[in-house]
Amino acid sequence: MSLSILNNIPSIVAQNQLSITNSNLQKTLFRLSSGSRINSGADDAAGLAIADGLKANITALTQSAQNASGGVGALQVSDGALAQVTTLLNRAVTLATESANGTVSSGQRVALNAEFTQIKAEIDRIGGSTTFNGTSVFTANTTSIFLTDASSAQANNVISVNVGLLSQSTIAYNGSTVDLSADTLTSDSAATTALGHVNSAIANVAGLRGSIGASINRLQSAVNVINAQVQNLTSAEDGIRAADIPSEVANLSRYTILNQSGISALAQANSTQQSILNLLR
Repeated sequence: MSLSILNNIPSIVAQNQLSITNSNLQKTLFRLSSGSRINSGADDAAGLAIADGLKANITALTQSAQNASGGVGALQVSDGALAQVTTLLNRAVTLATESANGTVSSGQRVALNAEFTQIKAEIDRIGGSTTFNGTSVFTANTTSIFLTDASSAQANNVISVNVGLLSQSTIAYNGSTVDLSADTLTSDSAATTALGHVNSAIANVAGLRGSIGASINRLQSAVNVINAQVQNLTSAEDGIRAADIPSEVANLSRYTILNQSGISALAQANSTQQSILNLLR
C-alpha cells in the first residue's frame, strides 16, 4: 500500500468502524438502563406497534376489572340493604299475626299498627337513601358495567344490572309488585290481609336478592377472566419489549473492548502518515 498525504484511508476506515461501535454501544447502554429492547421506533417498528397495542389492551382490561369490582360493590350494598328489609318484614309478620288474633284489644292493635307503620317508613328510607358512590342503588334505571380490551365497543361488552325501586308501595320482583302502603293492623281482617301482602313482599325480596347474587357471581367471574387476560397479555408484551439482559451485558463487554481497540487503531492510523516526514529529512 502506497503512502499518501491527500487521504488517510486507514484512519477513515477506523473512524467509520468506531462510529458503528459507538452507536451499538449507545443502544446497549439504553437497553440496560431502561430494561427495554425497544427505546425508539427505529429499534423495532413492527415490535413497537404490537407492544403498544398490547399495552392498550392491558390498560383497558385493568380498568374493566375495576369497573366490574365497582359493580360488585354496588350490588353488595343493595343486597345488604335488602337483608335489613327482610328483617323488617319478618318483624311485620309477627305484628300482623299478633294483630289478627281475636284476643287482642283495639288499643293493643293501635300500638301494633304504630310499629308496623314505622317499619313501612323505614323501608321507604332504605330505598331512598341507600347509595353507592353518591348514586342511589335502588333505581328504575339500568346500570351498565362496561368491560372491554379496547379493541371493540360492542354490546356484548356490557353487563346490565337493574335492581329496581324499593319503597313500601313498590317491592317488586319478576313482574310481581307488592304494595304495603295501604295495609294496617287496626283490625283482625286488615291484619290478615296485611299478613298476606307481607309474605308476598318477603318472597319478592328473596327473589331479588337471588338475582343480585347471580349478577355478583357473573361480575366476579368476569374479573377472574380479565385478570387472566391481563396476565397473558403482559407476558406477551414483555416478550416483545423487554431487553435480554444477559445478551446485552455480553454486548456491553464486546462493544466496550471494540471501542477501546478502535480508538487505539485510529491513533495508529493517524500516526502512520508521520513516517512520510522521514522522507523529507
